[in-house]
Amino acid sequence: MAVDTLFTGGKIRTFDPAQPWAEALGVTGDRITYVGSAADAPAARRTVQLEGRLLTPGVADTHNHLLLGFDDLAVSLDQVQSLDVVRQRIAEFAETHPELEWVCAENALYSVVEGRRPRADDLVGVTDKPVFITTYDQHSVWLNRPALAKLGILNGGDIAWGNPELDPTTGEPTGWVTDFYTSAMTINGLAELQRDIPMYSPDRRYRKITNSLEMAARSGITTVVEPQVPLAELDLFARAEREGKLTSRTIAAIYHPVGADGDFRSRITEAIRDTPQHERFKLGPVKLYADDVIEPHTAAMLEDYANRPGHRGHPSLEPTEFTKLFVELDRLGYQVHTHATGDWGIRMTLDSIEAAQRQNGRTDTRHGIVHVECLSPSDLPRFAELGVVAAMQPRHASPDLVAGTWMENVGEARWDRAWRFKSMIESGARVTFSSDWQVGEMDPLIGLYSAMTRARLDGTDPWTNDERLDLDRALRAYTQGGAEAFHHEDSLGVLRVGALADVVVWSGDLYAMEPAELLAQRADLTVVGGAPIHDAHGELGGAAAATRAQDPAGAGQACAEPADDHHCHSHAHTPTA
Repeated sequence: MAVDTLFTGGKIRTFDPAQPWAEALGVTGDRITYVGSAADAPAARRTVQLEGRLLTPGVADTHNHLLLGFDDLAVSLDQVQSLDVVRQRIAEFAETHPELEWVCAENALYSVVEGRRPRADDLVGVTDKPVFITTYDQHSVWLNRPALAKLGILNGGDIAWGNPELDPTTGEPTGWVTDFYTSAMTINGLAELQRDIPMYSPDRRYRKITNSLEMAARSGITTVVEPQVPLAELDLFARAEREGKLTSRTIAAIYHPVGADGDFRSRITEAIRDTPQHERFKLGPVKLYADDVIEPHTAAMLEDYANRPGHRGHPSLEPTEFTKLFVELDRLGYQVHTHATGDWGIRMTLDSIEAAQRQNGRTDTRHGIVHVECLSPSDLPRFAELGVVAAMQPRHASPDLVAGTWMENVGEARWDRAWRFKSMIESGARVTFSSDWQVGEMDPLIGLYSAMTRARLDGTDPWTNDERLDLDRALRAYTQGGAEAFHHEDSLGVLRVGALADVVVWSGDLYAMEPAELLAQRADLTVVGGAPIHDAHGELGGAAAATRAQDPAGAGQACAEPADDHHCHSHAHTPTA
């Protein structure tokens, strides 16, 4: 019987142990119906000639903040390392957008002011409008004095979406706000942001989702996990489905503030029950925070920060209380994905998973620990022993991102604990790779390069080389590893008869290339359930995924993400969200 589509004439990496490689792959409807030799391939209604290109399972980006995609009406401070440039961009944007009450900006670096955190005084004289700036990791906010006044912070008022920093000498707010991301996604925090800050309006948040999904399609990503969705914003995904914008399969993890009670967990259960779910959209995982991030010294460390004696950061909740919360979530049947960057935060999460298994008797839950940036050697084998998924981001290990603040805070004596990709895989643990967009670039080819080199994008300054991976293991973590993380290994992440036809055709044979050559490649064809969501050359009668249009009034974005330039956005340092 003829298949609908036959792919042939190139390399096909299946990640099926019974048949790791193939010459041809057939698709009928939304399923794979043939995998084998070209000589035995069935007749097809249409044929895609690979012409030496590589075909693989579609990429599963298991930690991708769709809701944090670049805002069309915000100033981009991406890669800006000079305060003068920050001031110039904000001033120009304010002048060219007189209709906007606020100036919002994104992706500021912690190091933009040398030797200290930025302050409101650094923006004096730029504009009379209130200015709201998020850092590139979304964990801090920088306000100018008009913003402090408008929000009531100058008069001692509280905000629900963060903790204003006070000058230790004067007691006055500095303009810096910490603990933003964990507070912003609470019910009260998001409500205040939606009321006061234009960037958090439902329409602008929706545009971030659709912009991000278009980029995912262009990048070969067939499954996206949005790791932190507030209950109040679930409707945005229903809107995307109604408007035909939900192209990649999307899994939404619901954010659970560590201080939330049983009533909130009941609301999660109701949301999962009442929200329409289908093959392109599913709910289920719950997101927790064990600690914060290493760069501002707020991740929980087992030993003092190297450059701050006596300070080890702090967990998000007292360890006993955190374990009680985790055990309860496990008892209720949730799969929990926990942000943990410091070695104490990671250990506390592993301890909690172990306690949950002991008390509840559930084993194959595949709870995940996200980031795993600094891992104590004694805790490495516990991932495999407890069946914990390590959800890691290769780009975060690049010196482009960690040279300076991260390395200095952790100290060279602990660098061998950093992003232990190879050790984790060789221990037998489940590992899934992801982008952490928009903290890092979404393009998985950058992630593959970073996993293989642990170097800058220009190839310099490789470090911790013992943890480098070969292409095959890195690609497996982006495909089959992502499917396994969410119990989808029978239908996704593998190319075998009966599996869903989620595939990507790359622009060349990645296996024949040196790591640096990967950066010049792209996804030519991205297919979900047998249908193209990105078709750069019209090979299946589709079209290239749309590129994000700039605001006609002149948005502040520095890069419009052209389809032929995947690598426009890169960051000079990284924490995580």
